[in-house]
Amino acid sequence: MKTVEIYSTPTCHFCHMAKDYFQEKNIEYTEHNVAEDQEKRAEMMEATGQMGVPQIKIGDQMIVGFNESEIEKLLEK
Repeated sequence: MKTVEIYSTPTCHFCHMAKDYFQEKNIEYTEHNVAEDQEKRAEMMEATGQMGVPQIKIGDQMIVGFNESEIEKLLEK
């Protein structure tokens, strides 16, 4: 199983949707609160050049935003 990380903020509606999706599918993930963790925020921006959340890292691939079909594709590979 690939590792899943989500870069999020507490007030982000789509971040909550992504976390709910992972919980419903019993997919373990690590959450990084980029509103508080400057190091993880810098890591996220370096990876994608974007500040928008959620950003979801599956294996070594990053997805900007909550895109169910893209998440499923990356989890299958």
